[in-house]
Amino acid sequence: MKRKNLIVILVVCLIVSTSLLTFVIFPSFNKISENKKQKEYEKKLKDATIVVNLKKDLTSPFMETKKVSDFIEEINGEIIDDYNIDTSKIGEQNIKFEYINEDNIKIPYSYKINIKDEKPPVIWVNDTYSINTDYNGSLLEDILCADDYDDNPKCEIIGEYNTKKIGSYNLVFQATDASGNFTSKEFTLKVSPPSNDKANNQTPTYTYFSDIVSKHKNDKTKIGIDVSSWQGDIDFQAVKEAGVEFAFIRVGSTRGIGGEYFIDKKFVQNIKGFNEVDIPVGIYFYTYANSREAAINDANWVLEQIKDYKIDLPIAYDWESWSFYNEFHQSFYSTSMNAKVFLDTIHNAGYNGLLYSSKKYLEQVWYDTGYEIWLAHYTSKTSYQGSYRYWQMCSNGRVNGINGNVDINIMYM
Repeated sequence: MKRKNLIVILVVCLIVSTSLLTFVIFPSFNKISENKKQKEYEKKLKDATIVVNLKKDLTSPFMETKKVSDFIEEINGEIIDDYNIDTSKIGEQNIKFEYINEDNIKIPYSYKINIKDEKPPVIWVNDTYSINTDYNGSLLEDILCADDYDDNPKCEIIGEYNTKKIGSYNLVFQATDASGNFTSKEFTLKVSPPSNDKANNQTPTYTYFSDIVSKHKNDKTKIGIDVSSWQGDIDFQAVKEAGVEFAFIRVGSTRGIGGEYFIDKKFVQNIKGFNEVDIPVGIYFYTYANSREAAINDANWVLEQIKDYKIDLPIAYDWESWSFYNEFHQSFYSTSMNAKVFLDTIHNAGYNGLLYSSKKYLEQVWYDTGYEIWLAHYTSKTSYQGSYRYWQMCSNGRVNGINGNVDINIMYM
């Protein structure tokens, strides 16, 4: 019996020893083999024919789509990964890539490009800007002056004027960004006496939900609404019976730039009510974010408020402070990236993100955030050429179950 045990032990030791020997020997062989291959490759590379002729112009405008191959005039082979170059940072950038040459040798290569901000600042002022003598604002703050890249372009008004004295003043609004791009806009400031106009007594017009359903409802669309405390107490069952197929609910906002957060007064009531009648809901947050940090804080606050409720549709980033945009001291790119980090945070938490904005600003301000669009354009037929998932087509909608106006939206499936 002892002899058999001894034989078993010897066999086991032999197996273990052989395994250890194999473990020690084979990595050594693999390392030698890899070193040999590396030396062979280096020799081939040393003798390889490399023909990469670059174009004369090695500059790219800021945020313009460029690939590696866009700067190459001639190459004796095929680029392995013709990737999109990151053009979001001004200045020199080293572009690295690999290609397979005509002798089937993988060649590493690099070249440098210069990314430039070539767009002049934007000044949004008409030929005439009218105010009354009771105006207490600042033209430099109220007339939008911004840049695509520079967070703080130099904005100035050339000419003398007095906002408290009736008259017309011929002025020039001038803006210069950090790259030296320049914009100049002539305009006339008209200062008038305080207005004594009575309230507009025109008969209001409405857009009825049933009419929108008749015109736009098909197997590729759904018709819905978006609500906040402005809609008051909603009869959710009546809204469902009226044919509402989805709803976006305002969760809250902050009290201005850097202000404290507050929950919309009707948020809990609204989300519970729509959940109870099984109308799918999305969320929107009215933001005053002026930095990426603020936008991330906004997103985390939203996630905390909605964690206990059923959310079927995306969470929308709603930034609308265009009338006092200058106070934010941010470029159009910064504004867009604030939205992106908000939506990234939402996405990473398992929700879909959505950017809400009107046609004008989608066309003239926003850079691509990588998320779908909720278009606001109050018209019977939009002329917006970009892609969008939702269309907010009116703010004067009427639907059973809601007293007063409500926004009507179309979802494209």
